[in-house]
Amino acid sequence: MKTKEQIKNTGATFTPKELAVFLAERIALYAQPKNNRVLDPACGEGELLVAMGEVMNEKIIDFSLTGYDADKQYLSFAKDRLLRFGNEKFDLAHEDFLLSVDVSSVGNTPSLFDECTSSVNNSFDIVIANPPYVRTQILGTEQAQNLARKFNLKGRVDLYYPFLMAMTESLKENGILGVITSNRYLSTKSGESVRKYLSENYEILELIDLGDTKLFDAAVLPAIFIGKKKKQKSASSANFIKIYEELNGYKGKLISVEFVYDILKNNQSGYFVTTNGKRYKKSSGTLKYKVGSTTCWEMLSKNESEWIAKIDKATKNRVEDFFKVKVGIKSTADKVFISDKWEELNGTKPEDELLKELISQENIEPWNATDNFQLKVLYPHISVNGEKQTVDIEKYPKAKRYFTQHEEKLKGRKYLIDAGRQWFELWVPHRPDQWKYPKLVFPDISLKPRFYFDNGGKIVNGNCYWIVATKDEDVEKLMLIQGIANSKLMTKYHDLVFNNKLYSGRRRYFTQYVEKYPLPDFKSEKSKEIIAIVKKLNQIKDETKISKLENQLEILVAESFGVEPVFSLD
Repeated sequence: MKTKEQIKNTGATFTPKELAVFLAERIALYAQPKNNRVLDPACGEGELLVAMGEVMNEKIIDFSLTGYDADKQYLSFAKDRLLRFGNEKFDLAHEDFLLSVDVSSVGNTPSLFDECTSSVNNSFDIVIANPPYVRTQILGTEQAQNLARKFNLKGRVDLYYPFLMAMTESLKENGILGVITSNRYLSTKSGESVRKYLSENYEILELIDLGDTKLFDAAVLPAIFIGKKKKQKSASSANFIKIYEELNGYKGKLISVEFVYDILKNNQSGYFVTTNGKRYKKSSGTLKYKVGSTTCWEMLSKNESEWIAKIDKATKNRVEDFFKVKVGIKSTADKVFISDKWEELNGTKPEDELLKELISQENIEPWNATDNFQLKVLYPHISVNGEKQTVDIEKYPKAKRYFTQHEEKLKGRKYLIDAGRQWFELWVPHRPDQWKYPKLVFPDISLKPRFYFDNGGKIVNGNCYWIVATKDEDVEKLMLIQGIANSKLMTKYHDLVFNNKLYSGRRRYFTQYVEKYPLPDFKSEKSKEIIAIVKKLNQIKDETKISKLENQLEILVAESFGVEPVFSLD
């Protein structure tokens, strides 16, 4: 039996029976009545194939089942389970599906000696799948390089992407694909190629974002894609469902159901509560996307879409028009460079000149930070005439002695050495001359917006992003951004437009999102009033006064975009 660690390393995540049946029922709606050849390219113990067979039996739809898996033990279990349909109804292949498909037609140039000899291509009417989610790099160098060559992949790629391409090649024209993947491709920059590929090769039928429902044991948030293989020139009319655990304190009516699956099958949208007390928000509508475009797919209800449109229409600029958002420093050896216990080193403590106060995500709130910045970074970089240089370590004997104690770990960062850098440097130190300027700092992951204004010259940790104002006239722009970004209105906008939450309501504040935040006219009276309130908020710590000012801020932010204030998130 496979251990949990082995399963994790291969990306295998077995589909729960209820989810398998749900997906099979959705796919069956689009199946032809006779001769359906069904494929699961990574069938594991056969849960999806069993579900597909049982649903088709129930609906009196003719079928045969084919499963591929590289693990013989999984296939043995699958065979025992599929025998209920009769030997003639299924076929299992102990092969790596990705190596069995000819993908020369998807952009690769085959050699003169290559021929399309695969019996898999254009053979199946239905593909049902929950392919592995791991990065190709985890597979090992040789296998990752082989996949990259075969599927024309570049950079860090999730394994489900080559599976999507291979599954597409295995389908007949007008065949149906129903697949469970990570939902990351829906809203991230790294998902651009997946969105483009799916929109070009499928008439999209349904998209179901399962969010943080924890329907099965996987580190990623899942989504279901159902489409008909067809070269597309224009977008199809596709329905979406989006379901997330409700954590914003909604006080209205709740629809009672027994399980999460009852919410998925319910025709209503709204707020639900299950028998175990979990609360969920479900929204649905028409998916909006452009064929061949890399832009994010829009999953908004009619009212949500109209609200976003109003804000976008009133937008004068985006953050990216004024600033670049940067991630903080990266040491790739944090235990060596970052500590709040430098004083305990006594005689082996590096020189104070190289120990810099560090802003980290645990330090900051929207309008203030912890007073005692004990967290410091050993920063061996200086600015000389505006240019970044590494310190002469011979001038800092204590730091040299400290680094030498950790020499093996630091020199193990081969990529740094290969780049011609000194072994005791930070991997990403940024420009040392920029830390002195006013900056806006915010965490990468947070339950709520925490855009903090720093005017103390502190360094920013790699778990945060920062925006720096190197000119005096840009400081108030930072404060306008801080006021907008910390508002509930912008939190709602962020959730609707970027749709990228993690488990338990935590949000991601990627560069690509924050740079797209809308801003009103910087010179308008409303903007000046927002900046005035932000200046007050940055100077006080009294919670009652902060709450009162935040309410005023919400009203001003809403008025600047021509919409109603958002005092609570729903």
